[in-house]
Amino acid sequence: MLPSKVVRRKAGRFLPVILAGLILAACSGQGPQTSTVNIQGPATASSAYYLQQAQQSSDDSKTDWQLLAIRALLKEGKYPEATQQLSQLPQQLSDTQQQELLLLQAQLQLSKQQVKEAQSRLEQVKTSALSQDQLARYYGLQIAIAQGRPSLSLLRTYIAQEPLLKGPDHQSNIDATWQALTQMPPQEVSNLVINADENVLQGWLDLLAVWRANTQDAEMLKSAIKDWQTRYPQNPAAKTLPTQLSQMQNYTKASTSIIALLLPLNGQAQVFANAIQKGFNDAKNGALTPAPQPAAAQPATADATASAQPASADAVVSPSAAPISAPQAQPADAATPQPAAAQPAATQPAATQPAAAQPASNAQIKVYDTSSQPIQQVMQQAQQDGATIVVGPLLKSDVEQVANSQTPLNVLALNEPEKIQNHPNICYFALSPEDEARDAAHHIWDQGKRQPLLLVPRSGLGDRVTNAFTQEWQTLGGSTVLQQRFGSTAELKQGINSGAGISLSGTPVNAAPAEPQGVSIAGVNIPAPQQSTPDVASPSGDGAVDAVYIVSTQGELQLIKPMITMRTGSRSNIALYASSRSAQAGAGADFRLEMDGLQFSDIPLLSGNNPGLMQQASKSFNNDYSLVRLYAMGIDAWTLANHFNQMRQSPGFTLDGNTGKLSADADCVINRKLTWNQYRRGEIAPAN
Repeated sequence: MLPSKVVRRKAGRFLPVILAGLILAACSGQGPQTSTVNIQGPATASSAYYLQQAQQSSDDSKTDWQLLAIRALLKEGKYPEATQQLSQLPQQLSDTQQQELLLLQAQLQLSKQQVKEAQSRLEQVKTSALSQDQLARYYGLQIAIAQGRPSLSLLRTYIAQEPLLKGPDHQSNIDATWQALTQMPPQEVSNLVINADENVLQGWLDLLAVWRANTQDAEMLKSAIKDWQTRYPQNPAAKTLPTQLSQMQNYTKASTSIIALLLPLNGQAQVFANAIQKGFNDAKNGALTPAPQPAAAQPATADATASAQPASADAVVSPSAAPISAPQAQPADAATPQPAAAQPAATQPAATQPAAAQPASNAQIKVYDTSSQPIQQVMQQAQQDGATIVVGPLLKSDVEQVANSQTPLNVLALNEPEKIQNHPNICYFALSPEDEARDAAHHIWDQGKRQPLLLVPRSGLGDRVTNAFTQEWQTLGGSTVLQQRFGSTAELKQGINSGAGISLSGTPVNAAPAEPQGVSIAGVNIPAPQQSTPDVASPSGDGAVDAVYIVSTQGELQLIKPMITMRTGSRSNIALYASSRSAQAGAGADFRLEMDGLQFSDIPLLSGNNPGLMQQASKSFNNDYSLVRLYAMGIDAWTLANHFNQMRQSPGFTLDGNTGKLSADADCVINRKLTWNQYRRGEIAPAN
């Protein structure tokens, strides 16, 4: 028997070995080791890091590292690599891994524009099993599936996502919720039915009502927003205002004590400058006929008078303008002016009258002639004279020079450069054919037409209209736009005499669409939808077209419409639309009957929204519609100048003007929504 001392020494020597064996036995009895990687949290590292970790792991954590790598690859836009990694995942996944896989598959399918498939994946997700980070991504994917189309469902998704976000993502959610609200038509908002317990949504809807009721008065809007915040203290927007409204809280009215009005007072553009200047001064002096109470509009006197036209494309600011050889000269093919029957203005339903202008003001207006000296010298002189805001110049070439001049003055340019430059102190207001073409694209789209053809002159004007319409059409979601060109009036007459008509067999327009931008929501990167232009052969018959937008003079339109009828028949379902270029004084009852069914756009002033002012303007300019439009432009220029900071600081700024419903985009380009009317049985009525 060994001494106890020896036994204790041997036991002490073998104890570490025994403990190690027990530990190993315990580990082997536990089965697979549980991963310590958190796939439900944020993925902040690069895909390369996660892939390296996956290669170095052999247990369950390998799959988790792969899932994190796939998420990082999607974030980095490496979609083929993400697809490859997805194919390498094991078949057997835990419930947690399966939920993460569904989110990743939905995101990848969205990147391929497979919206229905992505929605199907999200319908399989168990939201109760998701972490807060995953829930935020889940709602972000639901928002991306909506593809920017505002709806009650989209609003609810934004509201559900908001508490899950922090920092910039939270502000982005607030701004996106507000954008969705403001993009919904008022009629649709008024028809929303929400649940009694949706207090947050009700607060958002009340905020929208406050904004729409006070959008044209910045001071009243400030006060109304503060009152709203008191009534809805728990609403997320009460704590973090949308950026647009936050900017309005800091709004200070631009000084208009000295206004520099820059116009060409000599040369061929003088007649247009005079019309703008008169409108500007009448608005400033409060010399406009007040709009009557809403009622049926009275017919406007319409003695036929040939319109004065501009000398070059550079001077064209009216959509109906065309070249001339001298100021106030008659076009070569214009008939001798003859009195004609009055052309009735469209009867307008009871509605809000357009804003005529600000009341009489003490502002000092200094007029500068841009035709007598270089525009740089004019701008320097205006600055030396203490001008606080510049209205003008009018000619496109001058506007481009001002945009490149780095002037410190606020500028409301009365034309647009070829390429818009975003300057914090410059806004662009023009009556351009491109502007009217974009409005036509919206109007035709809203009427459910999807296969438009543009019937435009074989000229630079036709090119400009075609490109503007096509780009806007594609932005709306449309695909191919067809174009067809016509030549001189003599060519049109030859075609109608031969009985050939117009076949409406256009060719696809190859206009490059604006580059789409992707979005990032709660860490989920969603690429913008690709603007796909399907291969479309030139249609062999008239059936491929459901709408025709015609840009022509009144005389040309009188030949074009019968020629279309020759080929399509009087009962054709093809809808016809025309620009304001064909809306001129002197259109009698015979013309209106011949144009039956055709819709046409024009500024509100010429559409019967303010008969008193229309009568006053028509008398001043001898019923020259081109000059009446420019007169209305001068009125609206005065109003816009008095709202300069508001439209510069508030992207959602709108104004009911005499040249259209005006709104400012992110570059402070003033867009115009025109009034659309239709010829019906010899009368003019609002287009439905």
